[in-house]
Formats: sequence, C-alpha cells, structure tokens
Amino acid sequence: MTELLFETIKTAGSAIKKKQISPVELTKMTLNQIREHEPRVNAFITVMEEEALEQAKQLEAELVNGEVRGPLHGIPIAVKDILQTKGVKTTGGSKIFENWIPSEDAAAVQKLREAGAIIIGKANLHEFAMGATTENPHYGSAKNPWNLARIPGGSSGGSAVATATGMAFGAVGSDTAGSIRLPAAMCGTVGFKPTYGVVSRRGCLPFSWSLDHVGPMTRTVQDAAIMLEVMKGHDAKDPASVKRHVQVGFDESLSDLKGVRLGFYEPYMFAGMDEDVKRVVVEAFRQLESIGAEIVPIALPGIDEALNALKTIAQSEVVSVHEPLLKKYGHLYGDDLKYRFEFGSDISATAYLRAQRRRDQFVRETIQQMQGIDALVGPTNVQPPFEIGTMVPSMAISNMFTLGKTPLANILGFPALSVACGFTAENLPVGLQLIGKPFSDQKVLQIGDCYEKSAPWLKALQTHGTGSFASQ
Repeated sequence: MTELLFETIKTAGSAIKKKQISPVELTKMTLNQIREHEPRVNAFITVMEEEALEQAKQLEAELVNGEVRGPLHGIPIAVKDILQTKGVKTTGGSKIFENWIPSEDAAAVQKLREAGAIIIGKANLHEFAMGATTENPHYGSAKNPWNLARIPGGSSGGSAVATATGMAFGAVGSDTAGSIRLPAAMCGTVGFKPTYGVVSRRGCLPFSWSLDHVGPMTRTVQDAAIMLEVMKGHDAKDPASVKRHVQVGFDESLSDLKGVRLGFYEPYMFAGMDEDVKRVVVEAFRQLESIGAEIVPIALPGIDEALNALKTIAQSEVVSVHEPLLKKYGHLYGDDLKYRFEFGSDISATAYLRAQRRRDQFVRETIQQMQGIDALVGPTNVQPPFEIGTMVPSMAISNMFTLGKTPLANILGFPALSVACGFTAENLPVGLQLIGKPFSDQKVLQIGDCYEKSAPWLKALQTHGTGSFASQ
C-alpha cells in the first residue's frame, strides 16, 4: 500500500471517494512515511500528527454520510512554514518566531482545509524564505532526496522534499524569485507560480510585497491545477489580489501541442548553464516539438536591467518589512540574512522607484514581444544542486540567479510552471520551465500537462521513492 503515497492526488482522491481507503488510513500511512524518512531529509519543522488525525476523522465521518468536499477530500498536504496555521506554530524558519502560534489560517491554507485537504505538517524552508538552498541554521538543512548531500533548492525546499518522498501528496509554497519552481526542479516534482494576485498572500510572512506569490507544489501538473483551483480567488484583505476570474482547472488533457508556439530567448535561458543540464533540456525541447509545439526565437530587450531591478526591489522591500524586528532581534538572524540586510539598507528611495519604473517598462515590452506566443520556454535550473555546506553568506542574493532562470517570471508577475524533464548523468532531476502571459494560468498548465504525459517522470519518482531513496 505504500505505493499509493506516490500516486497522484487524483488517484488517491478517487480511492477515497470509492471507499477503497479511508482518510484516516491514508493519513496514518503518510505519518508512518514521515516517521521513517523525516530524520534523514529534514523536510518538516513541525509535524501536525494529532491535528491531522483529527481532521481525517472528521472527513471520514463526512464520507460515511455521503459528503465529499471535492478532489482534495482526505488528501494529506504540507504547508511551507511561512504560512500561518491556526493553533499551530508558524516559525518562518526563524528563531524569532519559534513559539508563535497564529490565531487564524493563511487564506490559502483556509481554502485548502475547506476543500477537505488534511494539513500534515509545516515544511522546512530557508530562513524567512530568503534563499535558494533551504540550509537553515536554526532548524537544520533540508536534504535533496536524490542525493542527501545536496541542497533541495529553496526557499520552499522542505515542501518539495515532502512531496517527492511521499510524505505529502502536495504542498503550498511561496515564490519571490523562484522559491517554488527551483526546489521543484531540483527534487523532480512540479511547481507552479500563478499570475501575481491570483492567489492571496494573506497570512504569508512577507519577503517582498510586490514580488511574492503563493502557489502549489505537486508530483504532476494536473495535481497542481487541482490545488490551484481551490487556492485561487479574490481576497479583499490582500491589496494585490485580483477580482478577475481566472481559469485554472481542466478535465481533459490536450492530445498534442499542435498550434502551440513557445518563445525561446537563448542568450538568457542558456547563459551560465551546466552542459549536462543543457543536454537534458535540449532533449525536452525535441520532445515538445515531437508532440507538435513550435519553438521560435524571441527577443527580451532590457532583461538584464529588469533582473537587476528585481534585486533592488526585493532587497529594499525586505529591509522595510524586517526593520522593526532587526532593531530588537537582529542577533537572531542567520549570517546570510544579515548580509542581505546590509545590501538592502544601502538602497535609496530614488533607486527603488527607478527599479519599479524599469520593471513596468519591461513588462509592457515583454507582452509586446509575446504576441502570437503561448508561453516562453527554457530551463528551470541551469545548474545541478550543489553540496550542502558550501554556500557562503555573500552568495545569498546571487544563488537564485546562478542556479536557475526563475526570477524572470517574478519581475514580470506572469504564471510560470516547472515540470520534471529528465536527469543528469549523476541522476539529479532537471526542470523545464514555461512562462505564460498574464492570466493564462490554465494554458500554461495544459501545455505542461501534455508534455508531462508524453514523457512521464512520475514513474521514476515512484520507483525512486519506494526503492533507491529508501536505501540511501
């Protein structure tokens, strides 16, 4: 029965609905998986055993009475420990909040609960979501399940690890410059950053209010759509939340990608790329073309200035957010965060406003360049994960930019998907990234789903989870 832990949300949900397994049984299986593997991978800061079983019992009683809330009814889901959970501590990966117990759920968590998801635990993360490695000095480093000596990516590293190892069927992450997509790529799973404002950030400890996104992390694209369908929606308490109805879910997969045009800007997408990773991505491009997609060259003028603007915006906003805490708790931050704050505190208001203007201009220019294009395509990660313990504080800001090509979608605010596309010679996963136009979330997911089904990596994840991972 352990194999069920590596099945899709759709498959597990169907088994629950047909009463082939109960929410309590599935939750106990998941908790057993956590007990067996968590000490080695450190995916969680808090495991919510009692709370999860209580939820499962309630959902089981509903099931007996013929009530099914939806496809997430009875499905164990992890939550990045930067999102509030009512009655359960939310640390943000920091010592400052090690004993903070929120009085309400984050908006996305509340919606998942209402849809029948069982919150199994709070996932480990880079401190305050400010890093690409999930090397946490306070709660320990999360480990990449494909090689326990390597980083899982970050900052939502624990969420990706929990999903990849059968300790959750999916997870909620946050993404400011790639924190959902990079760890998904490095752990062989799926990560989706929705269009800015589609999912409320209320109850998520902020990094950068104009760049932060909340989104799903799963094992398949279709599962990401299932979670996002529940998580999306207008929230009057989040000033960035959009009122627009955005299509996400889809019942039928595309049979092919005929008529789909994908834009590729090689000078950026392949810059600083490991040759073995490049081999995998080029093969993924061939696979996309074999199922009908057309990959065409595209220009992205001003991209370097825009990415520099992202650094200015993010580091300026994060200093503003943490300024009150720094005065009282500055000594409790990790060394890499202290380096970030030093960098951010030197940014002038003029430089910040100039960066925001550059960003607006780049968004307009990119929309213009994407006319007739369904999505941009490229790698998620351009380097394999490096060994834990090799990062120095001065690398903190640049890591996300050197490890992957994820920041582009954050400065744009466009929907972006990472889907597994193969393995390096060292058997480390590589991610393929698709970046759509604003509010084309469903289209991006459908393209990714069609690719995934044509070159499925779920079986590799299942085999790894039930075999080689367990023997590491």
